[in-house]
Amino acid sequence: MIAEIGLAALWLAAALSVLQLVGGYLGARNEDSELAVLVRPAAVLQAVLCAVSFLALVYVFAITDLSVRLVAENSHSMKPLAFKLSGAWANHEGSMLLWIAVMAVAGGLIALIERRLPERTMMATLGTQGFVGIGFYLFILLSSNPFERLSPVPADGNGLNPLLQDMGVSFHPPTLYIGYVGLSVAFSFAMGALLTRNVTPDFARVMRPWVLASWIFLTIGITAGSYWAYYELGWGGWWFWDPVENASLMPWLAATALLHSASVLAARDALRTWTIMLGVVAFSMSMVGTFLVRSGVLTSVHAFAVDPERGSFILALLALYIGGALVLFALRANTIAEGERFSLLSREGALVVNNVGLSAILGIVLLGTLYPLLTEAFDVRVSVGPPYFNPVSAIFFLPMLVILAVGPLLRWREDSFARIRMPVLVIGAAAVAALVAVLLLTDIGFLPLLGLALAAGVAIASFMPLRSRNIRRVPLAVWGMCIAHFGVAVALFGMAADSAFQQERLVAATPGDSVEVGPWEATLAGISPVAGPNWTAMQGDIFVSYQGGEPTETFPQARSFWAPQGETSEVALVTRWNGQLYVALGNQSEDGRWQLRLWWKPFVTWIWYGGLLIALGGAMALVGRVVGDVRRRSTARREEERRAEEAELATA
Repeated sequence: MIAEIGLAALWLAAALSVLQLVGGYLGARNEDSELAVLVRPAAVLQAVLCAVSFLALVYVFAITDLSVRLVAENSHSMKPLAFKLSGAWANHEGSMLLWIAVMAVAGGLIALIERRLPERTMMATLGTQGFVGIGFYLFILLSSNPFERLSPVPADGNGLNPLLQDMGVSFHPPTLYIGYVGLSVAFSFAMGALLTRNVTPDFARVMRPWVLASWIFLTIGITAGSYWAYYELGWGGWWFWDPVENASLMPWLAATALLHSASVLAARDALRTWTIMLGVVAFSMSMVGTFLVRSGVLTSVHAFAVDPERGSFILALLALYIGGALVLFALRANTIAEGERFSLLSREGALVVNNVGLSAILGIVLLGTLYPLLTEAFDVRVSVGPPYFNPVSAIFFLPMLVILAVGPLLRWREDSFARIRMPVLVIGAAAVAALVAVLLLTDIGFLPLLGLALAAGVAIASFMPLRSRNIRRVPLAVWGMCIAHFGVAVALFGMAADSAFQQERLVAATPGDSVEVGPWEATLAGISPVAGPNWTAMQGDIFVSYQGGEPTETFPQARSFWAPQGETSEVALVTRWNGQLYVALGNQSEDGRWQLRLWWKPFVTWIWYGGLLIALGGAMALVGRVVGDVRRRSTARREEERRAEEAELATA
């Protein structure tokens, strides 16, 4: 019964999305349209229905209702409850329902709280959100029904991919999806403004918090996904330029550019056309990512769909939404006013240069991701990996870091280098000092060397905007910018240090053997079998000590799951402030020895600390912007009330 309620709620939500589209279109043409008054209630009710539908799916997974095909194929009665719940979205149908639910809730929130734009623009925005929703409702209801019943009911389920039976799956996909779908809101605002020719600073101020919230969740999702892959896959790496990783990186790059462009439009009424275009590009990248992961063209732990018809459906949606948006942009771009001009040596100029760099890196990643797929269509297999992505991206990324350090020091509109000469010299001195220190202490590659030097410069530059200011009166949004930029420096330092100083040992050991890796010594004390709720494992008992200090006991495992069958490597991690020891247990060889793989990864954890700092900075900026907007609206309302009272007294 619960499954039927979820399916019925989904059908009703789909019907409401049609009403939202029609009413929004009519309301954008004529605010007095009878259907226009139904658009906001339709969006809110649609959000409620989609939330009910998704909660119904979570419930049938929680109770392991094996009469639902999706549960039978992706769950098992012996699976821990946490993984039963996360199994609701760790599959194709469930992940698409999560996508739709997040999109509907976002549309409902817009309808409830946004009153700052002209009603015609809001109707066009909500109509666009309904238009986007209709395609996904059709997709899930016609080809990916998550509530389809199964008869006869099996005795037990197939279980969930062992690699996905990890707490990281509880956080990584939902945060990414909120970020992805949040970009549909930015797209809807951009189309609403374009349709009603209302590309103004007010439009940018309304759109900016939604873009910022999406960017925060994308940052958290990518950071969590990187760490999950690092410790779960047992490869010892934090980024592989895997196509599915790229599918999440591309929307983040576009959202970063859109966020800065919208900030320029909101603050200085510039970059109008560029902001609209980036709104289209950002949503395009989330759609491209959806196609890559859900179409079956990739083989990955993330890629759930294997039906070519589904891929064709998503490709058709991508062509419809993005193709239609680009056609509309081409038709209406000449109606967008130019906006205010600015000098190249200004904060706007710095943001434009960085936006161009972000767009170039986005193009590089997109090409490197799609090129192997295109060649494979002609029976030519090509591998594109770090030898392409790292140096080619660095051509744009390294200059961007310089601009990131200097840009916040510049004034709006126009500035002179003489005014910022001293802080720039301080930043340059910090970078040069780090460069010289590293050269004197060690011999490393060119890119890691530059990374360490630039990390030092960006770290110093991050807090330069606070100089000569009363710290207590610095807006929270400015603090957020400083923290986010400092997070970039921290993450960059972690990446460069891990790349430059990582050490690895692969050995075959018997109990009693010791091995050294970097400053660590590891001794294999023994191997023993252990069992979990739905797995068995061979567990190593390994004592590790740092520079001859007190030993720490670690327990890496080689797990075997039976529902479904599969093997995973559960690594042991020993974390210090200056890095992490990574220990993975392999298979037993014919002579009785066990494979051990150990890495000493200096400062690798700083990569994820940096990612969290970036997200924290974004959250601080979001809170600061929202609170500031509320205060301004409250002040304006009080002023309006005061004037009304004065006018009433004057006529009394």
